Amino acid sequence: MPLEIVTIPCLSDNYAYLAHDRASGDTALIDIPEAAPILDALAQRGWKLSDVLITHHHDDHVQGLDAVLAAHPAGVIGAAPDAHRLPPLDVQVAEGDTVQIGNETGHVIDVSGHTVGHIAFHFPKSHVAFTADSLMALGCGRVFEGTHQQMWHSLQKLAALPPETLICSGHEYTAANARFARTIDPGNPQLTSRTDRIEDARDKGLPTVPSLLSLELETNPFLRAATPEVQQALNMAGADPAQVFAEIRRRKDAF
Repeated sequence: MPLEIVTIPCLSDNYAYLAHDRASGDTALIDIPEAAPILDALAQRGWKLSDVLITHHHDDHVQGLDAVLAAHPAGVIGAAPDAHRLPPLDVQVAEGDTVQIGNETGHVIDVSGHTVGHIAFHFPKSHVAFTADSLMALGCGRVFEGTHQQMWHSLQKLAALPPETLICSGHEYTAANARFARTIDPGNPQLTSRTDRIEDARDKGLPTVPSLLSLELETNPFLRAATPEVQQALNMAGADPAQVFAEIRRRKDAF
């Protein structure tokens, strides 16, 4: 039985996630932007936390932890390379390690670039990946600490997951990302259709994440740096995809 996923809006544009295993009753929380909406979501469902999974150290992904743990003591799991600047961890993990939510095993993926030490969690049986600020809906995180080459490599790891994987990213940036994407990939009909759906959802106050990896592969310019259409639009035909990605990221930073 797949994990039940709950998307929790936090702060002005963040998301946290609950992943619940019905068979065991175990519930994991992925990232902790603020406590109140997370505690409300747990109370509404009568769930108790078993684990907290942290993707990276930025305040808007960890700052609600103390208040959540005060109400729901749980084991805290985060990246070993990032442990010096994360809240205290009960378990330190690195790429290739696994985590457990009830009967489901998740795999840790190093997705450094936005930060060095950023990790994602992929649960293959449930076809879900928690990517936070690495791969995002129609975008990717700004490259603050790593290199563009490193970020491209991280995105390629995620792009190689099964296309039916649900990408649970960390922010509601999709409408702005769509506006930028159309400057990079203007002839993409799937992108045009997706943009219309995004605008309709946001007009109704609905979230645009999670999103399917298959849709990201069709429409997200940061995953399409190797495609002839995107390279030609940037006058970079035949260029190294990592260089094309770097140019797209630089343009997004200035957009």
